Amino acid sequence: MSLVCAISNEVPEHPCVSPVSSQVFERRLIEKYIAENGADPINGQPLSEEQLIDIKVSHPIRPKAPSATSIPAILKSLQDEWDAVMLHSFTLRQQLQTTRQELSHALYQHDAACRVIARLTKEVTAAREALATLKPQAGLIAAQATPASQPAAVGAGGEAMEVSEQVGMTSEIIQKLQDKATVLTTERKKRGKTVPEDLIRAEDLSKFRQVASHAGLHSASIPGIISLDLCPTDTNKVLTGGADKNVVVFDRREEQIVATLKGHTKKVSSVIYHPAQSVVFSASPDSTIRVWSVSGGNCVQVIRAHEASVTGLSLHATGDYLLSSSEDQYWAFSDIQTGRVLTKVTDETAGCALTCAQFHPDGLIFGTGTADSQIKIWDLKERTNVANFPGHSGPVTSIAFSENGYYLATGAQDSSLKLWDLRKLKNFKTITLDNNYEVKSLVFDQSGTYLAVGGSDIRVYICKQWSEVLNFSDHSGLVTGVAFGEHAQFLASTGMDRSLKFYSL
Repeated sequence: MSLVCAISNEVPEHPCVSPVSSQVFERRLIEKYIAENGADPINGQPLSEEQLIDIKVSHPIRPKAPSATSIPAILKSLQDEWDAVMLHSFTLRQQLQTTRQELSHALYQHDAACRVIARLTKEVTAAREALATLKPQAGLIAAQATPASQPAAVGAGGEAMEVSEQVGMTSEIIQKLQDKATVLTTERKKRGKTVPEDLIRAEDLSKFRQVASHAGLHSASIPGIISLDLCPTDTNKVLTGGADKNVVVFDRREEQIVATLKGHTKKVSSVIYHPAQSVVFSASPDSTIRVWSVSGGNCVQVIRAHEASVTGLSLHATGDYLLSSSEDQYWAFSDIQTGRVLTKVTDETAGCALTCAQFHPDGLIFGTGTADSQIKIWDLKERTNVANFPGHSGPVTSIAFSENGYYLATGAQDSSLKLWDLRKLKNFKTITLDNNYEVKSLVFDQSGTYLAVGGSDIRVYICKQWSEVLNFSDHSGLVTGVAFGEHAQFLASTGMDRSLKFYSL
């Protein structure tokens, strides 16, 4: 049923009703009638425009003209509509063809730009490597010109190491190490047994879940992130070493790569973030240790302390010296500023490759793991082996000292995790893991309250009780690195699936 104007007998475009006669009118017509007569056209009673009531209806459909109701007229109308559709379709096809040509041209330009960028990146990398190689050589030339009374800089060859040994570990350096250890021991005693207020509680830690995953840090053609470290003073700064030979600095808060550092010729097996400087360190099976500037994005020092794969790396608490271990059976103590190897020692009675190395929190002793399942404790000042911890049945893969200075955690290829008391020099706890579990990474949090294990999966234990509070199996490959954020507020992990993952509440 449609509304019909009482004046024109047609469907009104703007219908309204008169409250005087209750009739429907086209507003335009009734307003003209009222302006001339001032009354309702049906019953002649007085009526004003304000009294009219609009009727809200959907868009009115006008009846077709009588000429359009015959079959020929309908056929002609359909033909006209068909012609219009065909013309519109032809126009759309022309526009599509033009768009395709424009897209093809844009893709060609993008491909050409990518090739130019790749070539320029390769040239920049080659230039940086050449510069990094020239710097140590320039340092050697300058050192040879120094007076005989001053200790000369040394190279990386065998005899040069012996010279470095003689002049490197001076009484000043040993005193510096001793002073730092005294300060650290005093600070640890002041902290005592108190737990930091901001440290996450065990019940909250057990509720951790994956909150972020980043798979684009390293090359997809050579998948795998081998090593991980967080900056101790700002744990949002993440450092990774990959199978693609690159070192990557990643900002967790901004979720973006800060720097990609290229120079190693083999995979990057160990990385360390300096706590106070914009400097990172990396080690590789290419037998070199590299010192990188994060802000400059370049290698500032190449330390050639070993003749075989470098398997472990640890930064001394002073921030000035590096400990490294190697398959050449030696551990080395190097100055990061000069690139000099201050001392290089091996256990001639063992004759076995070293697999990992880690400084004790005080910095006067350190531990190394060997390929024949031994853990050796060394005195840095005397450069002597002061204790051995046998017990594992496979190559030692990772060691970690607790912040309290009393505990040492070790993992090996025997699917076990052992805890050692450094005061009693004995194993007080052995955690047997699943069959064929591969331990790749061990780390205590900064308070020494939690211990994280990375390998076939990720596990977190609470110290003293040594009970498992967390277990993640989100990586599709082997977990190669785990690290705690500040006050254990988050956990980071890397794996052979090329991903960097973060876990928190």
